[in-house]
Amino acid sequence: MWQRRAFLKAAGAGFAASLLPRQVLALERNELVFASAVQTASGGYGAVLLGERGDLIASIDLPDRGHDITISREAGRGVVFARQPGTFALVFDPDGREAPVTLTSVAGRHFYGHGVFSPDGRLLYATESDFEAAQGVIGIYDATDGYKRVGEFPTYGTGPHEMLLMPDGVTFVVANGGIETHPDFGRAELNIETMDPSVVFVDRRDGRLVGQLRLEAGLHQLSIRHMAIDGRGRVWFGCQYKGAPSDSPQLVGYATMDGAIELVELPAGTLADLRNYVGSVAASGDGGMVAVSSPEGDLLVAIDTEGKRPVLVDTLRNGCGLAADDAGFVATSGNGEMVGIAGAEREARKFDFLFDNHMLRVG
Repeated sequence: MWQRRAFLKAAGAGFAASLLPRQVLALERNELVFASAVQTASGGYGAVLLGERGDLIASIDLPDRGHDITISREAGRGVVFARQPGTFALVFDPDGREAPVTLTSVAGRHFYGHGVFSPDGRLLYATESDFEAAQGVIGIYDATDGYKRVGEFPTYGTGPHEMLLMPDGVTFVVANGGIETHPDFGRAELNIETMDPSVVFVDRRDGRLVGQLRLEAGLHQLSIRHMAIDGRGRVWFGCQYKGAPSDSPQLVGYATMDGAIELVELPAGTLADLRNYVGSVAASGDGGMVAVSSPEGDLLVAIDTEGKRPVLVDTLRNGCGLAADDAGFVATSGNGEMVGIAGAEREARKFDFLFDNHMLRVG
């Protein structure tokens, strides 16, 4: 993770110079930096940088609701993606010397809320929908040329949501949620009976399909949405079930580049409390634990990646955002809470803004 000194070094001297005295003090008090999209007290939308103590370091305004954030040290930029089916992504300069740049999705495409930079920071990739064809794409933007859109790759499925770059630096993993949407119908889900979710691995150099994994056919309504990579390079994923509410399928699993995909068996009580919905997934700093959240069930679950069993089950009303800290995990809620969780220890802070679905450990 980026600690305070590394963050300052990457952001540049101009970042510290641009801060107000109270913000400088906040940065000095905190070793870790986190980012999240938020809804402001006035009802508008923005994104914030926070320290692990809960101090506000910096904030920016957004034209509409944001979802997830990616930041590249190499590019010297961060990007906030609109919530699906949004049409904007805001590129911001962490040192505050340049005004934010708003990207607009091209005709026939909308954003799905997630994206990543290439390792050298020269390209930005975003999950998008070719909504007339009901197919997912990865939009490619040139960070060295004003974030001009220079092409796209298929995601080999419908409704791509989160994408991550694998540790090899050349392979994307994409969660195809399997759900068709169209801007003319807002967030309506148009193909629940014929959903086809999958986890795909795509070569970022040429868009070649490296591998595609599906759960058994009877679980085709189990939408795969969010992911994290553990210490062994396995991709852990969380699902949202779109079938009958009386059903209770397992919701958390992992996939590997060599072709394995498996759901883990959570205890019946924990599974019931998740209420068929996982909103975020995060891996611990050492990759030995994965945490999942359910704002529908007000539940946080940390899973030992080797034993494949819960080691912590806790509650947070409307909790969704997750990121690793030095002790365990940080969780955020749509009620404005930020909670540090480490074993039985718990410390909460309340803000006058409301957190959106995801929290990024900056770095």
